[in-house]
Amino acid sequence: MNSVGEIGGASFASVPFPTPGSRSGAKRIASRLPVFSYAGGRHADPVPDAAALAVRSLRASHPGMEHPALDGVSLRIPSGTRVALVGPNGSGKSTLLKAVVGLLRPESGSILVHGNPVGACHHRVAYLPQRGEIDWRFPINVRKLVMTGRYVHLGWLKRPGREDHELVHDILARLGIEDLSSRQIGQLSGGQQQRALLARSLAQGSDLLLLDEPLAAVDAETREKISAVIRELWESGKTIVTATHDLESLSSDFDAAFYLREGREAAPEAEAFTGIPLR
Repeated sequence: MNSVGEIGGASFASVPFPTPGSRSGAKRIASRLPVFSYAGGRHADPVPDAAALAVRSLRASHPGMEHPALDGVSLRIPSGTRVALVGPNGSGKSTLLKAVVGLLRPESGSILVHGNPVGACHHRVAYLPQRGEIDWRFPINVRKLVMTGRYVHLGWLKRPGREDHELVHDILARLGIEDLSSRQIGQLSGGQQQRALLARSLAQGSDLLLLDEPLAAVDAETREKISAVIRELWESGKTIVTATHDLESLSSDFDAAFYLREGREAAPEAEAFTGIPLR
């Protein structure tokens, strides 16, 4: 586990957690943030009729790696669809999500979100990382974690208002963790932690959700709850891109599947689910 967990443009390190409205606290946490465009604070309107996500000839590498984690990847995801990213560990699924959300700067190629470059409409993209990327020792309770999903709208110096608190309460109830709101996040079970991360993504109110294995290693109750919420989001018109290893649910839970292997698009096996074209 990294000492710092990055969640949708915010970093959670083992330092006191400042609240919005505190200028000194804003400076402290801002000094711990990595530099990427997703945290830029801009709000551009979507381009009419543009795809929710358009990636072209994307090449990206992780620091210290000899070979690129993504090489020449292209896809186009229409708004309101559910797309599965499929491939073995190390195939580039998580890397693609991080590049789209702005946590990894591409070496070449382009990424457009609703027709705008990464960072131009960062409030329209929510990212749910894998649990192992989060420092669960961070001194923050569940309610405050979920409230950080509102920071993209509030900024660092504005305190959450009544509507923000009501929204967070409703989301906690929706995911069945409202009774855990005052619990430190490291005291949660794995399934509860995953619900809390999803709650944070929902609090952002984004049109495009990037979910990195949201059902991995969770209990049956959590799987059912998260699956139901994801379906509700899709039915409400959200676009959902999910990295997954669950091949059995592809045809029932997704509109399309995009296959990756060793950082490149891979041809699906015979009779594998593909769904709508992603070009």
